[in-house]
Amino acid sequence: MRAVLLTLVALSACSKPAPPSAPDPATQITIYTNGTIYTGLADPKTVDAVVVGPDGIILGTAPPLSKDWDDEVNLIDLNGAVMFPGFTDSHAHLSGIGFRELTLNLEGTSSIAALVQRVEAEVGKLPEDGLLYGRGWIETGWPEARMPNAADLDKVSGGRMVILERADGHALVANSAALFRAGIDAKTKDPVGGRIERDAKGKATGLLIDNAMTPVMKLVGTPGEDQLIAALETGADVYANRGWTGVHNMSVRDVEAPLLKALDDDGRMPLRLWNAFDPQGFDIAARRDYETDTITNRAVKLYMDGALGSRGAQLIKPYADQPGQSGLALMTDADLDAMMLRAHAADVQLAIHAIGDLANRRVIEKFSATGYGAAKRWRIEHTQVLAPEDIPKLASAGLIASMQPSHAIGDLKFAPARLGQARLKGAYAWQSLRKAGVLVTGGSDAPVEVGSPLIEFYAAVARKDLKGASGEGWHPEEALSREDALALFTTAPAYASFKEAELGTIEAGKRADFTVFDRDLMIVPEAEILEARAVMTVVDGEIVYRAE
Repeated sequence: MRAVLLTLVALSACSKPAPPSAPDPATQITIYTNGTIYTGLADPKTVDAVVVGPDGIILGTAPPLSKDWDDEVNLIDLNGAVMFPGFTDSHAHLSGIGFRELTLNLEGTSSIAALVQRVEAEVGKLPEDGLLYGRGWIETGWPEARMPNAADLDKVSGGRMVILERADGHALVANSAALFRAGIDAKTKDPVGGRIERDAKGKATGLLIDNAMTPVMKLVGTPGEDQLIAALETGADVYANRGWTGVHNMSVRDVEAPLLKALDDDGRMPLRLWNAFDPQGFDIAARRDYETDTITNRAVKLYMDGALGSRGAQLIKPYADQPGQSGLALMTDADLDAMMLRAHAADVQLAIHAIGDLANRRVIEKFSATGYGAAKRWRIEHTQVLAPEDIPKLASAGLIASMQPSHAIGDLKFAPARLGQARLKGAYAWQSLRKAGVLVTGGSDAPVEVGSPLIEFYAAVARKDLKGASGEGWHPEEALSREDALALFTTAPAYASFKEAELGTIEAGKRADFTVFDRDLMIVPEAEILEARAVMTVVDGEIVYRAE
């Protein structure tokens, strides 16, 4: 049979048979060939073929094929496409991705006027006591040069409640009807870790930041089980179709754990998941409950501060464009100490959201004081703005920097105003962190961002916006090489989830997770990266997505 396999590999280079039906991984050996196949290794960088066993394990690569095979062979012709180790999104919110597809999606809204038009079109479909909820607006580049407020929405809402979350999930705008129902008025005090934006007379404008959002979001309510299942399954399908093979799934609610397992047991979860739970799910992570062959539950997600766009990120010095604000602390140092001790005792991995330079410094200092070191593989999620002197300290501490390249090409439209030019030296500093010895793993933070592996790869190597433009303070020297960008979504997330022995490269003994694009991301012009499309997604040897 070995001779037959070698013949198949040789012939596939000069012929393009019709694509076969998907193999049955329980009975067949599968060979992927007739395309460019990047291993993620330095040597060999590429191979001509990959051989996958019936259990989803890579048996070898070619040349050469090094074993005799007795099983039936299924040849997958890549038709000249380009295969990579499976791309993993190191930071996304799976249910949020699904709900973005199932509710009012405000992504791409170009102005307050356009936002109001969207609201006007939707509220007319609701009963008089109805509620309109949407998410995804971001004011960057809007001609009005401000965020929306209740007065904007009141013009068209007709007394119905309207609640619209900003893309980052750290701010929302509510109309007057929603503020009234939530009990928010001029006398309402700012909660700990939250801020009610007010006008010159102290009246609530409708903009609520971080913990101040809670009373209004209670009006939206908690999704039922059927809604949550639909969101999880929809989000997973969207991601598989984009070429992602895995997701480090953030801020997972405890009720999602059994639903995710049930979906996987039913063959309805096409992704490999590493789940980081809200603190309420700590015991699930500690006990490793509801795990499957492709679902890992061992982490907890914490929040130190808010987001830069809504001025909730905690800064050492005040915001350049709002000197009275320095951001919001969403966790005290004492609570962080307690959670670190608890996680250490239970062998739970921590993923800690920190965006501002002060929030990052607090995490670095607290973790360094524990003496736990790099073996913990605890992570700072976002690591967006650092005081330059804290970069080597982060490396010495042994923390992983979980970063989202698309944040840089979006945030740098407004970050100079928020931070001033001097603080941008330590912002989105991928190259500086790598050179200091920090492991940087890459994600998207969808639904805050689109959640495209192509946008994230492009952002990492180009450090320009989607039209190819940059500006003062973008620090092009922080861009990555294509090899380093590939590692950001392959070997780095494997290590960050304790899976480096199973994932991240294409080599014998690893799981068969592959992402296949229609062009070579390693050599095409930068702008052409954005024109690529996923043509096949393989998880554990199963083709979970194949383009028509």
